[in-house]
Amino acid sequence: MKDQLHRNIQLDKTPKRIVSLVPSQTELLCDLGLQAYVVGVTKFCVHPNYIKTKAKVVGGTKQINIEKIKALRPDIILCNKEENTEDIVIACEAIAPVHVSDIFNLEDSLELIAQYGIMFNKKKTAQNLIHNIRSEYVFFKKWVEHEMVYNTIYFIWKSPWMVAANNTFVNYMLQLNKFKNYYRDQVRYPEIKLKENKEVELVLLSSEPYPFKEAHKKELQAFYPKAKLLLVDGEMFSWYGSRLKKAFTYFKSLHEHL
Repeated sequence: MKDQLHRNIQLDKTPKRIVSLVPSQTELLCDLGLQAYVVGVTKFCVHPNYIKTKAKVVGGTKQINIEKIKALRPDIILCNKEENTEDIVIACEAIAPVHVSDIFNLEDSLELIAQYGIMFNKKKTAQNLIHNIRSEYVFFKKWVEHEMVYNTIYFIWKSPWMVAANNTFVNYMLQLNKFKNYYRDQVRYPEIKLKENKEVELVLLSSEPYPFKEAHKKELQAFYPKAKLLLVDGEMFSWYGSRLKKAFTYFKSLHEHL
């Protein structure tokens, strides 16, 4: 089979020893009923909350302990183009087959779930999950048609200040919510300089990767005097896979507080 970068993945049998280097994909594996086969995870793999007591922590998403991974004798290693570096993928390929995901929208997410269903012999479970997510999406898309459009900034980091711009999964989720990204003409995660801006109507402060708090809302309000500032669950905007089961209900609740 091929991964989402269209790289060939050679598997002689269904993998039974899995190393996941992506938190949202670790959660997806467990929701597919594969938790017993996950032998290695990152320190950021916090869902389900027990996973780091069952699997070996092999580092983060950008820095890994390659010897720890090698010692786990994995049948497959799961990566993501954005979360993990090319050097990590190359190093892991010397140990086991590596599947790399590449997610920009809902269809990419559902394709990944389907690929895992095939690869790990969980096709029926994966298809049920896809059906449930798609149903939630269709309902939300119809519901949100009647909501207002907000000129929006989505902050992901402080010192330096960084935002989510175009060509990201976050931007796709903002569009879905009718949150018009103020930085849609830029790409990825640009650094910005704070200055007074009366055009912005909504400022979203993500819970990750930077853990924004109430104090940051007060700090930013002076720069965005016309905007409503909200702390938001970053997992709902940036985690794909099975997290999408919960995302659309969360978004509906978020709109009801605007």
